Order: sequence, then C-alpha cells, then structure tokens
Amino acid sequence: MEENKSNPTINSLEAMRKFSETYAKRTGTFFCIDSSVTSVVIEGLAKHKEELGSPLCPCRHYNNKISEVLSAYWNCPCVPMRERKECHCMLFLTPDNEFAGKNQEIALDTISSMIE
Repeated sequence: MEENKSNPTINSLEAMRKFSETYAKRTGTFFCIDSSVTSVVIEGLAKHKEELGSPLCPCRHYNNKISEVLSAYWNCPCVPMRERKECHCMLFLTPDNEFAGKNQEIALDTISSMIE
C-alpha cells in the first residue's frame, strides 16, 4: 500500500512540522482533532520534499509527480488552500470545520509515534 519505501529523515519531518505550525498560526487554521491525520500528512509532505524537492500534497494521486511539482499548483500550501483555505489533506482546517482541533502545534514525538 505504501508507495514510498523509505521513511523521511527526522530533519525533514522537523522541517515540515515547523512549516505546518507556522502556516497554521499565520492563517488562523488548526490541525485535525485526530493527530494521526496531521502526522501522516506531515510525513507525506516530508517524503515528497526529500524525493521531489517540493512538499507536494500527499493526499492526491498524480500521473506524473515531477510535472505536478513544476506546475506548483499542489505544492503545499496548494492553490485551493492559499486562495480559499480549502485543505484536501485536512492539515489546515478552519475553526468552523467539524474536524478541526484546537492545536496549531504538534510535537515531533507525537508525529514519530503516530507514523510508526
């Protein structure tokens, strides 16, 4: 089921964790109430950053990931998120979303334990 064979490095996870926290605070959005969702999405972003050079949205299917990275439409934060605060991955949720938690921060330990 996993398309990527290797896990992202701790440095990549940490970079995407910090980016996610900063972006959530800047946009007034919140992480999903289920921290496993947040963890898996951050892991996917970190994998794509390592493999493709950009944090391509991990929640979509792409016929050609390289061309998607180059178009930049689905690079996180994607155009729907930047324009309308619509996050398909449920990483950045508006306060009125039924799945939004109260957190704009997540510990690296939490991410690591959730993705193991």
